[in-house]
Amino acid sequence: MKRLYVLISQDLDPVYGCVQGGHAVAQYLLDHKETQTWNNSYLVYVYADVHKWMRRLNEEKKKYSVFFEPDLGNIPTALAVEDSGVMFRKLRIVK
Repeated sequence: MKRLYVLISQDLDPVYGCVQGGHAVAQYLLDHKETQTWNNSYLVYVYADVHKWMRRLNEEKKKYSVFFEPDLGNIPTALAVEDSGVMFRKLRIVK
């Protein structure tokens, strides 16, 4: 079963990071209306190096969406991607 993984910048406070993650989820749903299969079931927030994961997901040719925070100079603060979770097994869950 596919889950929607939300990778938030490990440099952000958890509450602020989760807000950024919410923006990434919204962006994912806008960007992938026709092809996304996530049905509001499992939603998993994890800490990550967003830049590193953007590169890796591009290499893997995975569809994802990124949120760039205008108040922080348009840096990528979170991304959302549908996956079984195998790739993200070692990432720390946001608590």
